[in-house]
Amino acid sequence: MTSTAQSTSLSSLSGTYAIDPSHSSIGFVARHAVVTKVRGNFNEVEGTAQINGADLASSSVQVTLKTATVDTRSEQRDGHLRSADFFDAETYPVITFTSTKVAPVSDDEVEITGDLTIKDVTREIAFTLTYTGSAVDPFGNTRVGFEGSVVVNRKDFGLTWNAALETGGVLVSEKVTLEFDISAIKQA
Repeated sequence: MTSTAQSTSLSSLSGTYAIDPSHSSIGFVARHAVVTKVRGNFNEVEGTAQINGADLASSSVQVTLKTATVDTRSEQRDGHLRSADFFDAETYPVITFTSTKVAPVSDDEVEITGDLTIKDVTREIAFTLTYTGSAVDPFGNTRVGFEGSVVVNRKDFGLTWNAALETGGVLVSEKVTLEFDISAIKQA
């Protein structure tokens, strides 16, 4: 079987959609040692969206990331990120996001505002997601896609560890870009 693309617009979506963790990526990008970027993902992601395309304001999103599953392709760095210097995964096993407002921006964009909690700190963030389409996969599931990003200051969430560089600057940037590439499956 092949997938069947649908021309469904954002305004015609309705129902409950669950994130498909094996086809989604929620990650981050941080500048490292001033000269390069490090990318990471959370390998265990759960979330749902209640979408009412006819009245997007009544829609909602909830996402949970398991901090112990942070993956930057460096075992040593991942261990440091799981430690009390950063996520303190043993004490704070999840990062959560709960929307408080959903608003249309355009025919294929929606602005999501909500509470992001990292460790024991909750801050409001807002970001735009672009609807990338809908398709029926070979197993009969209706999938929808969204992508977007937002820049946050990690210090706002109690992630303050750093090290000064001999040449000036710091090892890890304060600004971190959170990146979302989501495939979600409509629930029966």
